Amino acid sequence: MTVPRTGLVPLFGSAATACVVAAGLAWAGLASTAEPIARERPQESPQGPPQERPQEPPQGIRVEPPDLEVEESGPRGQGPSWEDGPRPGHSFYFTRAVYSGGRGFRRPSWATDFPKADRQFLFIMDRLLKHLDAYEWENPVRLDDPELHRYPFLYALEVGYMSLTESEVQGLRRYLEAGGFLIIDDFWGSWQWQNFEYEISRVLPGRPIVQIPLDHPIFHQFYDIDEILQVPSINNARWGQTWEQDGYQPFVLGIFDDNEELMVVINWNTDLGDAWEWSEQPEYPFERSSFAYELAVNYIIYAMTH
Repeated sequence: MTVPRTGLVPLFGSAATACVVAAGLAWAGLASTAEPIARERPQESPQGPPQERPQEPPQGIRVEPPDLEVEESGPRGQGPSWEDGPRPGHSFYFTRAVYSGGRGFRRPSWATDFPKADRQFLFIMDRLLKHLDAYEWENPVRLDDPELHRYPFLYALEVGYMSLTESEVQGLRRYLEAGGFLIIDDFWGSWQWQNFEYEISRVLPGRPIVQIPLDHPIFHQFYDIDEILQVPSINNARWGQTWEQDGYQPFVLGIFDDNEELMVVINWNTDLGDAWEWSEQPEYPFERSSFAYELAVNYIIYAMTH
């Protein structure tokens, strides 16, 4: 059974559950006034991002555990230290990729929106996917950590600033070739695309990036997604703008394995993580935050069943 995209509805049809889900996701009450985005279905990567790669590969820097200051911990308060690792025995962990690279600021790129987005996302997922045995806290794992293979779902964002070490390249390649599923999010425009395309080509050389057609099963695992909305950052949402840099149109792209199963899903010119993190803010468009959760539900079901 799939559910049309008419707003988030409960997985199990009781009125009580509907009230819980509506309350959880109606933290934001503003309807989006943005125009629907035109849909195109090219078979190859969209034109726009430069195809040439940098002449010199960026030099990755080994990541050390950052001293992160958490301003907001999410709806459940402060969780266990992520350096201690998760509690074993759950079917699903929202696993965040810890990778090398950044913009030179104190907070590394992989930790954007961390940990509030992860915790708030899991808080809502607990209400939407009642039968999913999910670990309730964040789970960041390094790409070169052998434990990465325990987790079939991996989330990475701000990849426009990614600069992988060789051990991270090999670790991510082993993970994906063994059946892991990677979601890419929150990178914008031609320059960031060029950097990401270079880095992912090191991981999966020779595998093309193509646009995923809207009739692909990943868009119909539970919710029927019939258009790709651009999900803005909170700062842009406050001003009614959805784009950043020259990223005016959102795309959902993919890399497939030899059996035509998705290995990597690439959300370009959009920011699902900010929608998860700030969906309780009145100024964040409800239509966009709902879409971000619906898309994530489909991604999780696809990852856990393929």
